[in-house]
Amino acid sequence: MTNSLRKSHTISVALSASPAVVYEFASDPRNLASWAPGFCRAIERKDGRWVVDSPIGEVSIEFAEPNSRGVLDHAVTLESGARFDNPMRVVANGSGSEVLFTLLQAPESSDSAFADDIKTVEGDLLALKRAVESLAGAIATRRTPDADATAASGNSPAART
Repeated sequence: MTNSLRKSHTISVALSASPAVVYEFASDPRNLASWAPGFCRAIERKDGRWVVDSPIGEVSIEFAEPNSRGVLDHAVTLESGARFDNPMRVVANGSGSEVLFTLLQAPESSDSAFADDIKTVEGDLLALKRAVESLAGAIATRRTPDADATAASGNSPAART
């Protein structure tokens, strides 16, 4: 019997933002280029599917249906027709979140290429962390009592224009 299990590696990153904020941002395909620069240079809708300009050429990407469980799975289909399923989740971690992405080594991929893929995903998840924490910080700033009081007093920069 042949072993059909593939080598896997799960990468995780903790984010100082709620799972809802992380999910909302990461599940929107239009945000992909901002948080996955190692994979996505640009993304557009073509013939009813999402198409990514990536370092390996034009690929299509299919995202999990919207859900309340933090499932961010997506399937990437290469121009050759090869399809790769990418399990990804956002889960609660204290007052923030944890994003987990599991890579499965393709049968034809060398260990060196798999290691490169891991580094790419690590970089992309750190970019996601920066983008989401920046967004969450902006949301929190707009909601602080001090910001509300400043706006109400007419002393905010927007009120002075």
